[in-house]
Amino acid sequence: MMFKKSVQKFSGKICEVEIGAGEKAIKLGGENVLPFYGFDGEVGNTAKVGMEISDDLAEWPQLLKDFYKDVCGDPVAWAKHVEEKYAPDFICLKLDSSDPNGQDKPVEECAKVAKAVAEAIKLPLVISGTGTHDKDAKLLEKVAAELDGHNVLLLAAVEDNYKTIAAAGAMAYSHKVGAESAVDINLAKQMNILINQLGVANDKIIDNVGCAAAGYGYEYVVSTLDRIRLAALGQDDKTLQVPIITPVSFETWKVKESIDADAWEDQEGRGIAMEVSTAAGVLTGGSNAVILRHPKSVETIKKFISELA
Repeated sequence: MMFKKSVQKFSGKICEVEIGAGEKAIKLGGENVLPFYGFDGEVGNTAKVGMEISDDLAEWPQLLKDFYKDVCGDPVAWAKHVEEKYAPDFICLKLDSSDPNGQDKPVEECAKVAKAVAEAIKLPLVISGTGTHDKDAKLLEKVAAELDGHNVLLLAAVEDNYKTIAAAGAMAYSHKVGAESAVDINLAKQMNILINQLGVANDKIIDNVGCAAAGYGYEYVVSTLDRIRLAALGQDDKTLQVPIITPVSFETWKVKESIDADAWEDQEGRGIAMEVSTAAGVLTGGSNAVILRHPKSVETIKKFISELA
């Protein structure tokens, strides 16, 4: 008897969200199958890989500061260098200098840095604050105004500040909003509902459902991604039918395997391995985009996506 391969069909579909402007704009989502399951149906847009830069490297390992030493003092030069040399799909500018526990730079100053970066590159831009919710609300509101017309993604709106960020970002200036939750399907669903209730449609929302470095509660991250995707596709839960972005670098470059230069050999290799392992897992779990720091990680993950696509 001839073998007949079964096909798993889902009633739900992830909506498509675009960030950036012009020929370099990218689209995330659009799939109605599990990640890379092209044999079952429409896989949507290819997963995207972005590179992180920052305006304050106080928390970055010395090896990365040394790696980017010629450009890391100037976010504009750094962004142009990354765009030209490493060809990521997008750039994530993390405005760490705004952190009240650090330099605590005024939001106006940080927003002008973001504008200068946006105007210097053609790649789509993701803007992240520091995780200090009150300051991030003010910061991203100002960034949204300064970057009007650039269609950036603002990371990330949480329950404490989503009204400000979503209203300014998606409604006043037509950017995209990152809805952040803490590795829990119900929290992810709740954040999307809250933002929807403001009048922001799913095609302006990208979820950041949380991340952890491989070996640090990582299996819970992947299982949460699985649950979210199965609910969105299999149960046709429209509140979860949005693309997912995972800022892998925010987590992997602060664990001991990546920052300890003395305990083991090859610190750089360890950091890359942590980034690649984590990124590969979240992509196969359902993330549509990842943010990385090291060029070798970007190269490896882009090849990984290409081979599976």
